[in-house]
Amino acid sequence: MRLVIARCTVDYDGRLTAHLPSALRLLLVKADGSVSVHADDRAYKPLNWMSPPCWLTEEPRASGAAGAPESRWTVRNKADETLTITLEEIQHDSTHELGVDPGLVKDGVEAHLQELLAAHVTTLGEGWSLVRREYPTAIGPVDLLCRDDSGGSVAVEIKRRGEIDGVEQLTRYLELLNRDPLLAPVSGVFAAQQIKPQARTLATDRGIRCVTLDYETLRGAEVDEFRLF
Repeated sequence: MRLVIARCTVDYDGRLTAHLPSALRLLLVKADGSVSVHADDRAYKPLNWMSPPCWLTEEPRASGAAGAPESRWTVRNKADETLTITLEEIQHDSTHELGVDPGLVKDGVEAHLQELLAAHVTTLGEGWSLVRREYPTAIGPVDLLCRDDSGGSVAVEIKRRGEIDGVEQLTRYLELLNRDPLLAPVSGVFAAQQIKPQARTLATDRGIRCVTLDYETLRGAEVDEFRLF
């Protein structure tokens, strides 16, 4: 991960246009290629960002160009959207190797939900089948990788409470999985006992289906498997 603290302006050009005037900000460039721009507020949410797959081109200041910016970053994705970051003054620039993250350790309820849904994957649709639990990716395991009734690949992320960060997590998985020609196209399902309205809105905007899980019903299905009559 590369961390840069710089006074900069930011311009986005894509489905709409946006401009951030000059201010001191934190720029994050992650190993997955994503670039995000942060202020010293808004919790984890960036002011602007570009998700992978995207490509960063850095143009350094021309030698002897007094008063010119330190550098200009142009980030472009496959949809030809661009994020242009003009760095006027760099106060910090460092790179750190974080290694592969083991992923979020789920609590007992989430772990059991994953186990139950894997055993009863037709809860998500008739004719569905399980490919694998904890399907590995470079940024952590996908809870469930399934096939729908038409044979299409589906990545399922399971939460006890569905929030925006869970949708973002599934989005990153989908971006990676869709690079695999043996799996693509891969659709997504965000499954939780409760899904917050903001998370549902974001998921819908990204073409991710939301499913509300009934824990007691799934547990009842598990019990029914062991009944003789």
